[in-house]
Amino acid sequence: MPDTSVQGYGAEQIQVLEGLSAVRKRPGMYIGSTDVTGLHHLVWEVVDNAIDEAMAGFCSDITVTLGKDGGLSVEDNGRGIPVDKHKKTGKSALETVMTILHAGGKFGEGGYKVSGGLHGVGVSVVNALSVRTVAEVYRDGKVYVQEYHRGDAGGELVVSGETEKRGTKITFYPDADIFDTIEFDFDVIQNRLRQQAYLTKGVCISLIDERADVFNRYQFYFEGGIKSYVRHLNKSKEVIGGVVYIEREVDEGMIEVSLQYNNSFQENIYTFANNIHTTEGGMHLTGFKSALTRTINSYARKMDLLKEKDDNLVADDVREGLTAIVSVKLGDPQFEGQTKSKLGNAEMRTAVEAVFYEAFTEYLEENPADARAIVGKCTLAARARLAARAARDTVIRKGALEGMTLPGKLADCSSKDPAQSELFIVEGDSAGGSAKQGRDRHTQAILPLRGKILNVEQARLDRILANNEVRSLVIALGVGIGETFDVSKLRYHKIVIMTDADVDGAHIRTLVLTLFYRHFKQLIEDGYVYIAQPPLYKIASGKKVQYAFSEEEKSKIVKAFPEDARYSIQRYKGLGEMNPDQLWETTMNPENRVMLRVGIDDAEKADQVFDTLMGSEVMPRRKFIQAYAKKVQNLDI
Repeated sequence: MPDTSVQGYGAEQIQVLEGLSAVRKRPGMYIGSTDVTGLHHLVWEVVDNAIDEAMAGFCSDITVTLGKDGGLSVEDNGRGIPVDKHKKTGKSALETVMTILHAGGKFGEGGYKVSGGLHGVGVSVVNALSVRTVAEVYRDGKVYVQEYHRGDAGGELVVSGETEKRGTKITFYPDADIFDTIEFDFDVIQNRLRQQAYLTKGVCISLIDERADVFNRYQFYFEGGIKSYVRHLNKSKEVIGGVVYIEREVDEGMIEVSLQYNNSFQENIYTFANNIHTTEGGMHLTGFKSALTRTINSYARKMDLLKEKDDNLVADDVREGLTAIVSVKLGDPQFEGQTKSKLGNAEMRTAVEAVFYEAFTEYLEENPADARAIVGKCTLAARARLAARAARDTVIRKGALEGMTLPGKLADCSSKDPAQSELFIVEGDSAGGSAKQGRDRHTQAILPLRGKILNVEQARLDRILANNEVRSLVIALGVGIGETFDVSKLRYHKIVIMTDADVDGAHIRTLVLTLFYRHFKQLIEDGYVYIAQPPLYKIASGKKVQYAFSEEEKSKIVKAFPEDARYSIQRYKGLGEMNPDQLWETTMNPENRVMLRVGIDDAEKADQVFDTLMGSEVMPRRKFIQAYAKKVQNLDI
């Protein structure tokens, strides 16, 4: 008998996707996702091409414009994409790079010595995922224009006029059939362009938003490059010593490092390769970290700042309170994945380690006051690390001796499957009581917090573990903290912060989020942390009860009543005012509830906000409050 399992599966079922149709079929393979992150990846691809022209020395001005019509344009004053006919394709060079994958000036000799766009898929992918793209090239005194639709040329390349300008302007309109949203975020683009201006000193980058009622224009130009970038990152912190800046050209390429210590307890190291933000680090980061630890230990021993009996400083000690930028430029970078998040060139580890060790040793020897302050900061971190380890061991040992591994006030769920289990972190005993009575006991655990937990932004780990509320939360999560953190041991795959809808509730929520951001960031990055959205109002008319989660929703419900209708409005000041059934129905029932997933769209910006709001410096916090006070809604005083 024939094998029926393979019937109907022949050569005709094998699809061959021509041109850019493969990109439209599987966009995630090329831009990572089709959400708002993927949408902005299109912007980065086009901007990176302009930055490549700047790094090659041919471009000094880049302008990004958010149009009223939903399009986005990137214009540079570089050489302009070539427009002469390409021998292999028979099309113009412009049409070739716009419509064919793996076509570009970054593979062979003579195009770019260093570049961020290496795979040749950048602008062609942008073209494929846009309903319309317009390319304008200013070369040889003429303006060349060609239009494209979903990756295909909509017509021939034409000369539309004369000009004294040179460069390229790409305008694209993202396809709503591909992306979840096609609305660009001004703040996200602004932060990225500021970052690129820091990394490419001497280039002027402008951002124009034509969508706003008031014309909005920003310009970024930093002659100091990444040295200015470090100053910017440390602007709201109490710094230790000056800004260190190292620049060396080696056989492997160009290496730039800038760093400065501050009095915080966090490290902020950002790495770049050919101006691409390598969010997962790579070989250049490994080389830098290794050299940093070795340099400080060597100097401290040499200057007798570490005694013979003292252990060497470890990596965590020398990175506490460190802000650093590591930027390398090389001819043939090997990135892991199309989104270029990790640098794999092994030679860069050796090069960065050697360059930084030599230059930083020289800096420490020439600046003894700064050097002593830096070593002092690191040795203090080492003592705190040992104290934190002792405190953590005490917590673990105490739990074991008492015969319990979970805090007594935790009302745990019966399910032992983390994928099914939810932990509600609840403000106060009264709300905790309602939540415990109203919950689904099989899948939902309740941990009430008494009062406001410790502000971990201004505390080291030993003091954090001494705080009862924080310690209870750490034990409940099960993942450990600091050196022992292990995300695979997480006991709940939904961690829900459920606080009152008032100022105190917002403060407690911020304190808890600060704890997660500083010590459990991976839980946020992996999508485990949520914020509950309890209703603000209960609106009753006869037997009909409705809940409103905002002022606008309340007004909409009230307006829907007939003019002679009788109704009552109850404003919930706290979760404890709801009876268990109401809390379950509105806030905890998976069928009805609204929850916000906490994400980190921009780690640098998030870090600065937490430092501003929760750090020790008062003036930056006052300025932040003054700037955003008018935007606050539902403020209870």
